[in-house]
Amino acid sequence: MEIVWIIIGSILIVAGIVGAFLPVLPGTPLSFAALLLMQFTLGAPFSWTFLLLWGLVVAVVATIDGLIPAEGARRMGGSKYGIWGCLIGGLLGVLMFPPFGLLFGPIAGAFIGELMYGRKTDSAFKAAMGSFVGFLVAMFLKISVSLILAYYFFSNI
Repeated sequence: MEIVWIIIGSILIVAGIVGAFLPVLPGTPLSFAALLLMQFTLGAPFSWTFLLLWGLVVAVVATIDGLIPAEGARRMGGSKYGIWGCLIGGLLGVLMFPPFGLLFGPIAGAFIGELMYGRKTDSAFKAAMGSFVGFLVAMFLKISVSLILAYYFFSNI
């Protein structure tokens, strides 16, 4: 039975890492779920303090994931249209043009969103870049946390 739990936990870790790239999957919570699964089924390899601290980190990263691109756009003069365009463009880009859509979808989405808001091309581009930089920062945080949790999972098998 232990092997089944390890396989399920490994699937959660892989889904967590994939979820760090795809906005439709909650990447860091899935990775943390693998640690919790290991804790409750494989002999409690982690301390409760460790789990509490990583649970807090996961909650903070999941919360600010949607706020960082918004802050990037706001700092560059963007509107809510640009922020929503960044998120929608990222999702559509991944689904329609993988893997390059992940990079170009948010930029195009934020740019189109700003143009729909009535911005001129230069200010729309500036806001699009702000949204995209925020998107990249959020993705970097999610990837980092998911990979660290993967390390703890696989080093404790």
